[in-house]
Parts: sequence; structure tokens; C-alpha cells
Amino acid sequence: MSDNDSTEIATLAGGCFWCVESDLEKLDGVQRVISGYTGGHVDNPSYEQVSSGRTGHLEAVQVYFDPKRVSYGQVLDVFFRHHDPTDPGGSFNDRGMQYTSAIFYHDNNQNKIAEKMLSDLDASKVFDNPVVTKLIPFEEFYKAEDYHQDYYKKNPVRYNWYRFLSGRDKFVEEHWGNSDKPAVAVPDVDNDFVRTSDSELKKTLTPLQFKVTREDGTEPSFRNEFWDNKREGIYVDIISGEALFSSTDKFKSGTGWPSFTRPIDGKNVVEKEDSSFFMSRVEVRSKKADSHLGHVFEDGPQPTGLRYCINSASLRFIPKDELKEKGYGEYLGLFQ
Repeated sequence: MSDNDSTEIATLAGGCFWCVESDLEKLDGVQRVISGYTGGHVDNPSYEQVSSGRTGHLEAVQVYFDPKRVSYGQVLDVFFRHHDPTDPGGSFNDRGMQYTSAIFYHDNNQNKIAEKMLSDLDASKVFDNPVVTKLIPFEEFYKAEDYHQDYYKKNPVRYNWYRFLSGRDKFVEEHWGNSDKPAVAVPDVDNDFVRTSDSELKKTLTPLQFKVTREDGTEPSFRNEFWDNKREGIYVDIISGEALFSSTDKFKSGTGWPSFTRPIDGKNVVEKEDSSFFMSRVEVRSKKADSHLGHVFEDGPQPTGLRYCINSASLRFIPKDELKEKGYGEYLGLFQ
């Protein structure tokens, strides 16, 4: 896989990472799965340290997948159907917090999708006990030792024996049988974003971010986060995470707001007539989150002659060297 491939990342913990890796690697659209450790307070822990239960880390996997072929929601569905999300003390015969169930979300979009699917799964009453899978913001992932990677391929006899004894497959058979029916309703592949109510957004956005994105406000010129940002990277919607603008199209307009000659992808930006304040302007909004971004004017430089004048408060900046990690690897080609 090249750096230009379209790739997103899901980080999931569902007991023994050998089994979670094995199940998720078989999903069409998944490019690779890496076993490792996350959620704790020790840098680069060893398997022995994690197994002691004193590092705070969980055995977990990172799933690299093509969102054009499989959605984040579909990845979660397979995850839910192949482990016990109701066990607070471990996973089957593996006991200890390092084997508990958790979803480590990488952005607000993943958070909302996982939150909704967890709620729906619990409400479905398919289990006798409540769903206890934790929803945790992603911070750092440490790759496990090489002998843990693709363990089910390297040691098939030992792996199959371990899996049988663990009771994992028996649990799956009892609850799902041979059915391919999703555990819960899965968001459409092309429409993963779940819009959040304004009351919920007020809990996650700053007052200025909420005023700009939801109340069509304008931040002060020259006193905002990105007007003079010169780093390489892309700018995404503060709410949905959809890619909007690139530093390769950013220019110094002298207005005191971030200015771009064009969006990364016109499909993510919606333009509307704006006649407020006795003026005729063209407003710019994000497609999925419907965030107010700013306005576009016809006084920009070539090659487009346009100036997308955008509020920093509506944006989140992803540096070039973090694009792949944050699930925006497809945009690395902009900087080559």
C-alpha cells in the first residue's frame, strides 16, 4: 500500500488481539491489521508489562481500511459480532483489564458513530447483560512484538486450539449463529457522519467555534489560530473532520483570515447565496456537518482567481507528517 492510498484507521480492543486481528483482517476493504497496546501510561510497553495489568494498556488492534470499500460502521459491526462487549472483567478465559472491550475514536465522526452503535446494540437486548464497551479518545498506539503479528497465520495449530478453548467462537455462535445480519444498523458507507445536536456540540466546541459554525458568526481578523499558519498540511471541518482545504492552496490575502484559492474537494464544500447585512455574498459551508466556514470572493490570485475567506474557528489543522496516522493518508500526494 502506498502513502497515496485512501486509508482510515480504527483502533479497537476486544480481548486477545490475536483473535481480533484475525477476524478483522478477513473483512473486505481492510488493508491490514496491527496488534498492539493502547490506553495506558507507559511508553513502548512490552507484552509482559501489559500482561501484569499495571500499565493501564489494553491489548488492541489498529485496523487500516479503505473507506470507499468498507465504512467505519461496518468495521465496528464485525468487531461487535466477534467478542463479548458485556464482560467488564476481561474477555472469555482471559481475565484482567488489559483484555476488556474498548473503542478508541480518532475524531468526532468516529465518536458519534461508535456512540450511536453502542447505544443501539445495548437497546437491542441481544445480550443478557448490558454492553460495557468503553468509548475513549485515541492518544497513542504501540505496536506489539513481531511474534504477535499475524499470529493466526504463523501458528495456526496453537491459535486454533487457543481460540477453541477460549469460548469465543461458542459465544459468537450462540448470539449470532451463521447470520450475516448486522448487529445493529450500520451507517451508509458514503454517509458515515452522524450529525450532532446543538446542545451536544456546545459541550465539545468552544463558544467561538459554536458561534461561527452553528450561528454563522465571524471571528476577529488577525486574532485567530490559522490566519498566519505556514505549516504544510490540510484543514478539516472542526465538527465532522471532512477534508476542506490544503496549505498548498493557502495564500496571504492581507485580510487577517485564512485564505485559499480552492477547496481540496469541491464535493465537501457547499456554496450558498448570502444577503445578510445588506450585502450580496456567497457563503461557504461544509457538506456533512453543515458548518458555516466563511465566504468566497472573486478577487483571489491565479489559477482560480478565487479567495475562500475562512474562519479558523471552523477548522482543525492536520500537519503533513500526521496525515496518515490521522486517517488522511490519501492527501499526502498533495505535497509530493
